[in-house]
Amino acid sequence: MQSNRVLLSILGWVIGFIIFFPILWMVMASLKTEIEAVATPPSFFFVPTLENYFVVQSRSDYLNYAWNSIVISVFATLLAILIAVPASYSFAFRPTKRTQFKLVWILSTKMMPPVGVLIPMYLFYKNMGLLDTHLGLILIYTLINLPIVIWVLYTYFKDIPQEILEAAQMECDGLLNIFLYILLPLSKSAIFSTSLLSIVLIWNESFWSLNLTAFEAAPLTTFISSYSSPEGLFWAKLSAASTLAILPIMFLGWVTQKQMVKGLTLGAVK
Repeated sequence: MQSNRVLLSILGWVIGFIIFFPILWMVMASLKTEIEAVATPPSFFFVPTLENYFVVQSRSDYLNYAWNSIVISVFATLLAILIAVPASYSFAFRPTKRTQFKLVWILSTKMMPPVGVLIPMYLFYKNMGLLDTHLGLILIYTLINLPIVIWVLYTYFKDIPQEILEAAQMECDGLLNIFLYILLPLSKSAIFSTSLLSIVLIWNESFWSLNLTAFEAAPLTTFISSYSSPEGLFWAKLSAASTLAILPIMFLGWVTQKQMVKGLTLGAVK
């Protein structure tokens, strides 16, 4: 038994290192010169330099891109939660014969390739004046993440015992009071973890930001892509830009990892 635990622990560390290695490699590349970054075979021992970070900051307004990412991620997540909570509640506690069909249809929208609707979306955004705006990206990110948010909350709501709702209906007057005083306290961990998941997905999304923004509302994914040019890729500077882009979301994930795991696993074991 003890040997099995040791083997599982070693296996866990190995898998964790494999997952973390690309990030480690990116950080190492960001601390090299351009020549060292593309050297073959790669050099593991080198003199670190912060030159790439200074160049990236002087060439681009990192704080502006970071602010755009924060605004878009937070407000798109809030909007998705406001829509998904009542929808998930309805699916879980007021099911109909077509509820499962609706849920599958909602999830199936995630399977559609974004490039298939790029042209009509671009023309629509252009006519509505939404190109390169915070509102434009907030709306599109809300729509593309809404299926995931609905499904996660629906799964949690469905695990809440029906007896709790029946007792709440006897004690509380009206659906709004039931939600505010019974369901919301019970589901705050699930809502919080789902919100974090949504923020991570929005933060990492690049297709729509690259096609619907230029500078004013461009998030960090656009900031990274600016280091790809017709002259080629500047690997060291690209790695520095990528490191700066993922630092905020990695810090958020590290700080809230316990809450995220707790919320996403609620109801998994009874």
